[in-house]
Amino acid sequence: MKIALHIGANCTDDDKLLKSLLKNADTFVKERIKVPGPSKYRRILRETIQNLDGAKPEEATRLYIQDVIVDGEEPQRLIMSNSNFICIPNRMFDGGTFYPQTEDKLRGVAALFPDADFEIFIGLRNPATFLPAAFSKSKAATLDAFLKGFHPTHIRWSDIIRRINHVMPNARVTVWCNEDTPLIWAELIRAFADLPETHQITGGFDLLAKIMAPDGMKRMLDYMRSHPPKSEAHKRKIIAAFLDKYALDEEIEETVDLQGLDEQMVEDLTEIYDQDVEVISQMSGVRFIEP
Repeated sequence: MKIALHIGANCTDDDKLLKSLLKNADTFVKERIKVPGPSKYRRILRETIQNLDGAKPEEATRLYIQDVIVDGEEPQRLIMSNSNFICIPNRMFDGGTFYPQTEDKLRGVAALFPDADFEIFIGLRNPATFLPAAFSKSKAATLDAFLKGFHPTHIRWSDIIRRINHVMPNARVTVWCNEDTPLIWAELIRAFADLPETHQITGGFDLLAKIMAPDGMKRMLDYMRSHPPKSEAHKRKIIAAFLDKYALDEEIEETVDLQGLDEQMVEDLTEIYDQDVEVISQMSGVRFIEP
């Protein structure tokens, strides 16, 4: 069995990706792809990994968890998604380290499915907007208390990818930028299911519909019906053109308002992020999805 595991990052798609995947669950069954509801696996995986605390699970435990999650005939591909898989925002910088639980959580889930082939999925976000969003979901009173000694300019998503590769050297890591998701939504859904771009899916415009004016969406869809895109790349160009004209400013503009992140810091974090993304796009074993 192959497992597509979406581990985050926190404060990226807010389960919108999972909702789009679930829309396709019934049709995916024909391809022996299973998308269970989050109640099937989130709590049981979290609690079991925590209780094991690094110990090897007994076979009975493994079989029970697999039976609960799969709930029937074993699929060829199992898709699970949890943006809080590594940790909740409040623990993101425990010990002054960025995502310190990454290795333990991945080792834990791998131990529960020792015969599975994993593919790890992770969406990234500019730290300039990622930090305010994560801080707002934490219990910390100040940014310094939230960061626990970690400096914002030290955030490197590429370090997280390297750590994933170290724990799961045989697992392909699929990466994308959260800022690009309206343009690549359909491609992401197919990537999770490992299906070709010609495969028809439901919900490919789910995210786009939330950030584009209804009139713009109608015009775009009418245009695509009369001028069918020749490829996914061609479709993305069409989407970008209509989004440029009909985007809802209040949905796409992000205001950074957090004491400790001044204008200069936001610029620095954005520049570091852009450079880091370029590094990731060239990393071995990484599939980087971009517009």
